[in-house]
Amino acid sequence: MPKPKKSLPKVKISLKDLKKLFTLNIGTVMFGILFLYLLILGIRYMTSSHFESYQVTSGPLASNEMYTGLAIREEEVVKADADGYVTYYAREGNKINANGVVFGLSSDQALNGSETLDQEDLSKIRSQMSNFSYGFDPANFNSTYSFKYELAGEILNYAGVNDQSTADSDDGTAAVVNTAGQILSKTTTDGIVLYSMDGYEKKTLEKLKAEDFDQNSYEKEDLKTSQKVKTGDPVYTLVTDERWSLLIPLSDKQAAQLTDTDTIRVKFKKDGMTQMGSFSIEKIDGEKYGKIDFNKGLIRYASDRFLDIELVTNTQTGLKVPLSAITTKDFYIVPKDFAQVDESGAYQGFDLVTTSKDGESSTKFVSPTIYASTDDYYYFEMGDENGDNNSENVLREGDAILKPDSSDRYVVGDTGALEGVYCINQGYAVFRRIELIDQNEEYAIVRKDTTYGLSRYDHIAEKADSVKESDIVY
Repeated sequence: MPKPKKSLPKVKISLKDLKKLFTLNIGTVMFGILFLYLLILGIRYMTSSHFESYQVTSGPLASNEMYTGLAIREEEVVKADADGYVTYYAREGNKINANGVVFGLSSDQALNGSETLDQEDLSKIRSQMSNFSYGFDPANFNSTYSFKYELAGEILNYAGVNDQSTADSDDGTAAVVNTAGQILSKTTTDGIVLYSMDGYEKKTLEKLKAEDFDQNSYEKEDLKTSQKVKTGDPVYTLVTDERWSLLIPLSDKQAAQLTDTDTIRVKFKKDGMTQMGSFSIEKIDGEKYGKIDFNKGLIRYASDRFLDIELVTNTQTGLKVPLSAITTKDFYIVPKDFAQVDESGAYQGFDLVTTSKDGESSTKFVSPTIYASTDDYYYFEMGDENGDNNSENVLREGDAILKPDSSDRYVVGDTGALEGVYCINQGYAVFRRIELIDQNEEYAIVRKDTTYGLSRYDHIAEKADSVKESDIVY
């Protein structure tokens, strides 16, 4: 006996349920639109060509090379003429005149005696102290001691000690005078006072060796002391000539680049100052060295034996672009003598020959935009061959222009190429003209303020062959 069939349960769908099914949530709609937009962008990105952009910078073609130079100068180490405790009267690194007091020797550390100054001299002393206080830098506290020595020397100067008679020292570089319980040592020549020595004082170009340039073995002795010195002990160094030299080691490549250089500009890294010097190439122990001679500026670097410098050889500056970004574009060229000019000789435009439907010829004045010019030609952007360019001030291939005050005609058609790059600031490629100043294997320096040219911080296509003019870029 067959089993009875089970009936399926009846599902009731109400109108309210149908409305819920087809009701769209606004959040779902917005998400769907956003997803579709991103999908389209992704597809366009995957199917479009890509390239790298470059931001135009300003400066030299390459950075100047850095060197460490060894300074040689005329200098003498001055020694004590007697035993005693040293009192310093000259400020280190300052220039002192002939017959100026540098130091004094006394049998005791505490000075005996005093000097009397008038009100005018006291006023000068106060002024010096005030000026030093105003410009005092706590980070350079050592300058306080140098000022102390200088002030003591000035007091002696105001008291008339420098005018007293002197006797020459044994080496002839200083003179001595007895006053106020001290033996004062005075210079016999102008110079720059240094309270240090390093063994290079007698060095000349002929006496230099390659090991003298080793900074790791360089030692500098501080001569300032509170201990008693003996006769013949070094007390200070006196630089006696403003003329000085720097010697820098050179590789064969660097020497070859500087072979024809007679003068060179040097930038000192210590203070950022620059000055010119005479340049020559010398040999020391078979190696090549550059020798730069100066006749000023020594006082700024008298306390330095080694100086970090920059040879300013890259003097050409402009806008820097990669060579891969440079391309060319053809422009129409028209002889300059066919142009209409004003009274000052400035370009105005051309007389374009036109022909009416009746075959009658006439002239029409047009003034196309000049992209560039040479001594003989103007360069103009090519107009549409179909003549549907929006501007009437364009020249097209086959156009004839009339020479002023003549019946001579010139038919537009000859072209000339201009160098440029593709600027992409606006999201599409636009040709911008450049004028090269200098270049190396990777980059070129181009002129600033070129008409229809580049500006600093413009973005350009790094590879010109990856884009065409008017291409939209991503």
